[in-house]
Amino acid sequence: MEKNTLTARKSGSITKAIGNYSFILIFLAIFVAYLIINQGATTWSGVMNILRHSAVVGILAFGMGMVIITGGIDLSVGSMLALVGGLTVVVFNNTNNPVITFLFALFAGAMCGLINGVFVGVAKMPAFIVTLSTMLIYRSIAQYYLRTMGLSIYNMEGTLSTYDAIYGFGQAKVFTVPVVGIVLILVTAIMVYVSTMTKFGKRVYAVGSNEKAAHLAGINVTVTRVMVFVVTGVLAGVSAFLLLAMNGSMDPATVGKSYEMYAIAAVVIGGISMSGGKGKLLGVLFGAMSYTIIDKIIASLGLDALINDTIKGSILLVAVLIQMVVPVIRGKLKKTGN
Repeated sequence: MEKNTLTARKSGSITKAIGNYSFILIFLAIFVAYLIINQGATTWSGVMNILRHSAVVGILAFGMGMVIITGGIDLSVGSMLALVGGLTVVVFNNTNNPVITFLFALFAGAMCGLINGVFVGVAKMPAFIVTLSTMLIYRSIAQYYLRTMGLSIYNMEGTLSTYDAIYGFGQAKVFTVPVVGIVLILVTAIMVYVSTMTKFGKRVYAVGSNEKAAHLAGINVTVTRVMVFVVTGVLAGVSAFLLLAMNGSMDPATVGKSYEMYAIAAVVIGGISMSGGKGKLLGVLFGAMSYTIIDKIIASLGLDALINDTIKGSILLVAVLIQMVVPVIRGKLKKTGN
């Protein structure tokens, strides 16, 4: 009896561990599929490019992950990226100062996030409606302001003395690892620490698990919701700066298009529950890289680029469906076992 009990406990622990870190298994499965499809043509540089190409969406996804953990959603992150990135170009061209440019990107992102947070947290409006509205507003402002300047694209002045420093940062590597990828890893470490080791992180999960219980426990739900959107805005600012460093320009008509969906997909594949209160932010890193690899698999298969979003959208649907079905199956298995 005791041996059976111990075996059952070990089996349960292993099953729980696999469930908690399933995003790693999903990433490895997708990565192996990519290697097989590429038929040995994958190089170390190609692997590092996965990390590089995951940076912008991955950092956006960490903000999205926190919002979803609280039970909300932010559909404006792609448009926020376009607006903040465009204005950051203007600041750089007028200051020729990388530090001021970076700080402005963080500030502008925080202000955009604060607007969302005030409407959701203070005015108690649905996050879906608020961020759907600001998704339209932010991109519209970015495009309108560009037209008032008589330009077709936000372009960093290549003749400025610090242009090479910023552009070089976006292309730089440290021991073959892209610097923007290192930034993604640093953001991952910070966000995992914040979500697991700080009072703020615990409040975020508490609000997402049960808002009324969190309020009764003395948690300021309004401030928590506002701060989560501000953090999302700051991360959008980081993403905007990295995108500028990588490309040197920003087209508000196209940049960030569908990024809100890609960020949500990274969050879902990373194991964070769309119902809120559950999941690990570490999974967002693996979710973002998984989605990047899926993009590369589509390219390797030689499929028409127009079908790209159809495949990605289908994967997102399947991922959310699995999130909903697996708990039901587990519940039935427990009842059967009893």
